[in-house]
Amino acid sequence: MMPRLSSAPPEPAATAWNTVARYDSYSEAQAAVDRLSDDGFPVQDLDILGSDLRLVERVTGRLTKARAALAGAAAGAWLGLLAGLLLGLFTTGSTWITIVAASMAMGVAWGAVLGFAARAATRGRRDFASVRTITATRYDLVARGGSAERARVLLAQAGLPTTPAPS
Repeated sequence: MMPRLSSAPPEPAATAWNTVARYDSYSEAQAAVDRLSDDGFPVQDLDILGSDLRLVERVTGRLTKARAALAGAAAGAWLGLLAGLLLGLFTTGSTWITIVAASMAMGVAWGAVLGFAARAATRGRRDFASVRTITATRYDLVARGGSAERARVLLAQAGLPTTPAPS
């Protein structure tokens, strides 16, 4: 499902009375939208709003100069392979393999040097590798165009939780 682009983010006050359901995980909200789609609901009128965002940084290990050089070498190998394949298009015969191999070797060497240099430049200020993600505490399924009540009914019939209609 392709995300719908809008010119401005929805205002929480304007969407509060259109909340269909509230879920603790994105997969639950996604399953609700999928179920509504299966029931023929116009899903283009729905939004999944993540609230209470937080940054989670998962530390994956110690980052040494050797590990940085190895990661640089791997990235350089791919770049060298790409360059070698592009240059190889203009050759004939067995020189193609030589050009690809030489390009990969140069990519590995330069990638290792640049990875090592980049790590050395930090002077030990960040001695770990990590992966960052942004997560939300809750996910609200919001309907636009006055279709919230119909979505609630369809989800209730499917046995999925919904947010009670505002009084």
